[in-house]
Amino acid sequence: MAELNIAVRIDSLGLPMPRALEMASRLGVRAVELNARSGIDPSSLSDTGLRSFRKMLNDLNLKVSALRFPTRRGYDHLQDLDRRVEATKKMMLLAYKLGTTVLVNSLGRVPESDEDQRYETLKSVVDDLGRYGARVGAFLAAETGTESGERLNALLDTSEDGFVGVALNPGQLVINQFALEESIKAVASRVQYVVAIDGVLDLSVGRGVAVPLGQGIVDFPMMLGELEEHQYQGAFAVGRAESSAEELRDGVDYLRSL
Repeated sequence: MAELNIAVRIDSLGLPMPRALEMASRLGVRAVELNARSGIDPSSLSDTGLRSFRKMLNDLNLKVSALRFPTRRGYDHLQDLDRRVEATKKMMLLAYKLGTTVLVNSLGRVPESDEDQRYETLKSVVDDLGRYGARVGAFLAAETGTESGERLNALLDTSEDGFVGVALNPGQLVINQFALEESIKAVASRVQYVVAIDGVLDLSVGRGVAVPLGQGIVDFPMMLGELEEHQYQGAFAVGRAESSAEELRDGVDYLRSL
């Protein structure tokens, strides 16, 4: 695989936007992941605001790798679903205006049974958002972790008219104790983005926990090999909620060493 396209999650820095972008630039990356609920206020981004923000990025030789839009509930919950879907569409359009084709969010938990009403609800939402993405040029990337890769891919395959991609988060798959290699193989052809988080099982508490890159059990060389088979050229985003600047720097260095 060619040199990796490494990005930094801006919300992991805990700094005002200008300072966070400057730090990302100093880390030597050329892309940043933005969070529509933290650090960037979509409602303030008029056309003038967008031009000013894009200039700030250009001055630092940065691009937007993805826009993250964590909804308070998954799309499997009927309460306020229409409003949640419309908000997602607005963020897909904003992602396109920011120069990226990727909007990251979890779909919600995919039920095990195809007969579950929540499964039918998710199918409908996937169809709707998939078609909308094709129109606006930015696509929802469903983040892995709440179900196996096989189950997520089976749901996404039900859509014939649109496309919803995958944001591969291997750490979350480990944390929720899904078979990592099998899950990666199942979704590899749909991966539009990689959330580069590592994980390890904590037997003392019976669950997994996120850890700095290279300190968990995620086989990143295996993952890279699988993605290379599908000509993946997207970004690898470093950073988690509790990342320190040192951890981010080490994470960037770790990915560069692969």
